[in-house]
Amino acid sequence: MPQGPLSAAVAKTPANGSPANAMAPMNLDLQGALRVSGGGVSNSYNITAAAVVKATPGRLVKVSVVVAGSAAGTANDCATTGVAAAANEIAAIPNAVGVITLDWPCGTGIVVVPGTGQTLAVSYA
Repeated sequence: MPQGPLSAAVAKTPANGSPANAMAPMNLDLQGALRVSGGGVSNSYNITAAAVVKATPGRLVKVSVVVAGSAAGTANDCATTGVAAAANEIAAIPNAVGVITLDWPCGTGIVVVPGTGQTLAVSYA
């Protein structure tokens, strides 16, 4: 028998002083998609050359292309700029002004390599 939609989407909350089986509303973004990390807690601006954004595991939340440049860039799951390669690439950063929402876990670190002439800003946790 089909059921009607739930009146509120709920999920278990992490152990933060509340009982382990407590239920709370999920966080949704403006487009109605489930927000996993809640957004970046740190930012790095005006990236024009390969840069280590975070040298330890983290989550790359958003990449903003401020200046498009003439070539695409990359976001990589590694801890140094010297090892950024296709094997650890997590996203291509297009050479078009705009915001890319990733919310992607990085097990090693976060390195951003702008394309030729690109200027980037990133939000990460």
